[in-house]
Amino acid sequence: MTGPSPAAPGGSSGPPAATGPAANDPAGATGPRSGRGGFVPGADGSVPPAPGDIALPVAGRKLWTGPDGAFPRIGDLPTGLPRVPVGTLDGVPAWAVEVPDADELPGHWRSWRALAAELPEPLATLAGRALAVVTWRRTHRWCGACRTELADVPGETARRCPGCDLYVPLPLSAAVLVAITRPRPGGPDELLLVRHAYGPTGLWALVAGFVEAGESLEAAAHREVGEEVGLAITDPTYFGSQPWAMSGPGTLLAGFTATAADPAAEPVVDGKELTEARWFPLDALPAELPPAYSISRWLIDAVAAGR
Repeated sequence: MTGPSPAAPGGSSGPPAATGPAANDPAGATGPRSGRGGFVPGADGSVPPAPGDIALPVAGRKLWTGPDGAFPRIGDLPTGLPRVPVGTLDGVPAWAVEVPDADELPGHWRSWRALAAELPEPLATLAGRALAVVTWRRTHRWCGACRTELADVPGETARRCPGCDLYVPLPLSAAVLVAITRPRPGGPDELLLVRHAYGPTGLWALVAGFVEAGESLEAAAHREVGEEVGLAITDPTYFGSQPWAMSGPGTLLAGFTATAADPAAEPVVDGKELTEARWFPLDALPAELPPAYSISRWLIDAVAAGR
């Protein structure tokens, strides 16, 4: 099956320290409005947005930032644009602002991938949630069972059909990444790296794929490795997770480490999803690895460091 993009931001060890223009005080002049720090997803729209609340303008598949790279405040934007609650950041409510046409808001419109490469946590996750919520609302307006227009469920990121009572929550696709090692006589262990036929094709990344209905994460790890490189693995061990992939939001990635069941086995690719698969000594990994903000890279670095 087609897997997620091989590089997925974040990781279980925690993101790098907040740096760059977007790492400004998220609370702003208004100060925190609740006691919970960090990013907390939410859908409470019972209180109207305040001018100092965080705004995340979305047009199509792009998000808008100010000249300094930071997200604007509600008071900085034109009135009348639809606003959807997405949670809080350091206690300050955050709202996705649906912009029908990017020309209505001149400025810095960038793809989510470009923002994710620059933003520290938790701003990258906040931006990902805003894009996911706005995209879902745009593509899930009508009931798929009886064609009635869906209605928002108060306090939830979900819609319900007033005609047949169909419940439509924001979907999330689960996927796994697997860092597979094997012992090498007389030297360091080797790590299996692959090149994908889609996405950043020049990178050496990890085996990855989506979880099927009725399948555990561990079962998906076994199946994807078997399907993509023809190997069996033992001891899949959970590493960590991150709620978005390099290709965009809407994916929950779970990382695993594992050992090749047969140390002598060589990977075989089908040429459709993967173009190459190769064992690399842990002390001689290639330079073309996923970016430092990706869970794929964090898995590779952790294995190389013996963690």
